[in-house]
Amino acid sequence: MTSISTSAVPTNVECRSILADGRTLTITASRRPRANRADVKCTVPNAPAIAEHMQHIVRLARHTEARLDTRDQVVLSMDLTPSANERDWELAAVLADRMVRGLPPAAPGRQLTATGGSDTWHLGRVNGTLHSTVAAAVTTAATSASGPAAAASPPVARPASAAAAVSARGGAIAGEGETVHITHLGALSGHADPSAAVSTVRAWFPLHSGGINDTLGWLEVSVFPLQAPATAEEDSIAAPGLDLAAQQEIRQTLVAARHFDGKGLGRWRSVVRFGQPRFQGGSYQLALVMADRLARGREFVPRGRIIATGCSSAWHAGRVDTVDGREPKLELILSQAGQGDRVLLPKDWQEHLPPGFAAGLRQKGASLACIDRIGMI
Repeated sequence: MTSISTSAVPTNVECRSILADGRTLTITASRRPRANRADVKCTVPNAPAIAEHMQHIVRLARHTEARLDTRDQVVLSMDLTPSANERDWELAAVLADRMVRGLPPAAPGRQLTATGGSDTWHLGRVNGTLHSTVAAAVTTAATSASGPAAAASPPVARPASAAAAVSARGGAIAGEGETVHITHLGALSGHADPSAAVSTVRAWFPLHSGGINDTLGWLEVSVFPLQAPATAEEDSIAAPGLDLAAQQEIRQTLVAARHFDGKGLGRWRSVVRFGQPRFQGGSYQLALVMADRLARGREFVPRGRIIATGCSSAWHAGRVDTVDGREPKLELILSQAGQGDRVLLPKDWQEHLPPGFAAGLRQKGASLACIDRIGMI
């Protein structure tokens, strides 16, 4: 058996980034025992919204790590405040969070400079817009890191796709006397693009508020297989952008529904995203459960979309219960369903469907099922 010495993992790590105005931003990551605290905590001077965004992107980037480990709390802080629309510091935050946990190992006495961002951190992809000022500063940082000491230190990041020049279509990491270009986080360890291992599925549910803004909202579940079982299933499920009560409801719904699988627990890391993060009620739950089951290969994939509404007080038994707002939701679904869509409704609605509802869906090329249990579709 191979063991890793915890003494090799630093308590504090710094990673720099170059802002659009040329200033050097330093992100410091500190590690300490979690003790029932949040897994990631972030602070930015006079900018709580940026701190919250940094916490979200770090949690999403952790999604593609092969092992889930929440024993320690990581505290990330900035010494400067970037502008609200600036995001190319994100790669530096992700790297600082990984290095303080030994992923990848931080080279003692070496300073890393990184720039890059992403809209899909949960897939491990890296992009960004590097201004000429930033490109020159990153290249200077790489040049200043060269010399006898740099030659003696181990590489921090030397992916197969390393390039000497900074690319505006990916992230740049300066260190070891060179500038390294990456387009995905797997390149940090010489691995393939981690997005190939992430299964992502969307499902739709009726968003009804009684007005012209009624529409079919979407939610998206992305799952990544874990090499080692998660100690707590709820810790492996992230739902960024939602309030704490909604996040907890989502975690409890998925954990209970996976109990129904028999072998669904301890095997996945999951990220749940909503197209419209502000909503009320639990009628999205059936769509959430179905997207999760599709992403994990537990259901047949429809030709079109999954459109579902329903909730449950016993997801662990696979039961589907009714929800409020039957008439307007049915009208909305009928008006927006299309070719190949699969519509799933609570069994209790079957006797109350409007005349011609099922025929109308068939005419549009959609299918309908009224169910009282998942796994029976």
